[in-house]
Amino acid sequence: MALSIWEALAVFAAGTGAGTINTIVGSGTLLTFPVLLATGLPPVTANVSNALGLVPGSISGAIGYRAELRGQGRRALVLGLTALIGGLGGAVLLLALPSEAFDTFVPVLIALALVLVLMQPRLADVVRRRRGDAGATNRPYGGPVLLVGLLLASVYGGYFGAAQGVLHLSLMGLFLDEDLQRVNAVKNILGAVVNGVAACVFLLVAEFDWTAVLLIAVGSALGGQIGAKVGKRLPPSALRAVIVAVGLIAILQLLLR
Repeated sequence: MALSIWEALAVFAAGTGAGTINTIVGSGTLLTFPVLLATGLPPVTANVSNALGLVPGSISGAIGYRAELRGQGRRALVLGLTALIGGLGGAVLLLALPSEAFDTFVPVLIALALVLVLMQPRLADVVRRRRGDAGATNRPYGGPVLLVGLLLASVYGGYFGAAQGVLHLSLMGLFLDEDLQRVNAVKNILGAVVNGVAACVFLLVAEFDWTAVLLIAVGSALGGQIGAKVGKRLPPSALRAVIVAVGLIAILQLLLR
C-alpha cells in the first residue's frame, strides 16, 4: 500500500518515539500501532509490520546500554533464551488467534506490573530477607518464578508487545538484586530477542508492508540511541515514575480503543 508523504512522516515520527520509549521503559507499540492503523493497514498486517520495524530499535537501545550490560552476559543469555521461547510462542499465537484475543487481559497485566514497579523496593527487600533467613544465596537469574514470569510476558510480547517492557522490568526488578538501570539494560536485550524471533516467523508466513517496516526501523534505531542517553540519566525514582506514567497511558489507550 502506498503511503502519502504525510503518512510516511507520521510513521517515521512514531517509530522514533517508539524506539525512544521502548529503550527507557517499553510500550512504544502504543505509538506505532495506532498510526499504522490510521494509514489503512489491516490490524494483523499493522501488528506484523510494527514488530518487524521495532527490531532495530531494540538492538540500538541495547547497544546504548552496553556499559550497564557488563558482567551480565550469562544472565542475559539465560533470560534471553527464556524470552526467545516465549516470543516464538506468542508469534505463533498471533497467526492462529484473532488479534483481539488478549484485549481483556492486557490492561490487567499492565496494571499488575505497575503495582510491582511501585512496590519494587519494598518487595525486593522482603525477598532478600527471606532468602537470607533461609540461608539461600543470591540467584543471578532470579529463580524459577522469574523465568516463568518472563516466559509468559514474552509470549504476550511476541503476540502484541504493547508494554512488554513494563512487564519485563517489573518482574526483573522484583527478583534480581540489581540496580534498576542494569535491569533496564537486560530488558532491552529481551525486547530485541522477542521482537527478533517474532519478526523471523512473520517474515516467513505473514503479510506485512515493507514501506511501513523500513520507516519504523530507521526511526526506532534513531530513537533507541536517544532513549539510551535520556534513560541512563534518570535516577531510579525518576525512572520508576516514567514507567508508571507510561503504563497508565497504555492502560487508558487500550481501554478506550
